[in-house]
Amino acid sequence: MISEVIKDAEERMHKGVDALRKEYTTIRAGRANPSVLDKVMVEYYGTPTPINQLANISAPEARMLVIQSWDRTVLPAIEKAIMKSDLGLNPSSDGTVIRLIIPQLTAERRVELVKTVKKKAEEARVAVRNVRRDINDQLKKLEKEHGEHGASEDEIKRAQDDVQKLTDKIIKEIEQVMETKESEITEV
Repeated sequence: MISEVIKDAEERMHKGVDALRKEYTTIRAGRANPSVLDKVMVEYYGTPTPINQLANISAPEARMLVIQSWDRTVLPAIEKAIMKSDLGLNPSSDGTVIRLIIPQLTAERRVELVKTVKKKAEEARVAVRNVRRDINDQLKKLEKEHGEHGASEDEIKRAQDDVQKLTDKIIKEIEQVMETKESEITEV
């Protein structure tokens, strides 16, 4: 029973780290990465649709994205959606493909992005701590049940120590992910 609770904690904490990594891929760091367009929605036949469901996005150069739509009639809508987004990118279309030149980040923009990265990391740490709290509550309930499905005080104490070690390990992982993204942004 206790091992199931700890396994559940580990899965939930790792989901938080994975969500943070995914969130970081959408933050533009001066290098062309197709995932920066993941949050951009295009009005397609009255339905907001992600760009990657309407076109092929590639990065042929370090500072350029090329968007090749499967339906050429949607190119103007894709251009408009990119301009409306908060990415600060200006699309240029030749009627068949859209090219996005990724500009160098300004010093102010880098500082802004680093703040965003730190904020997202703190949100992930809070989520991990919330999981720890939930798991510790579950363990306390197990201790109170002390009958056939319950657990002894020593077992609960050991399990809580394991949960704390797991929490520390996951938070360290979050720190590493954050530092990697931060250095990617501050790299000139």
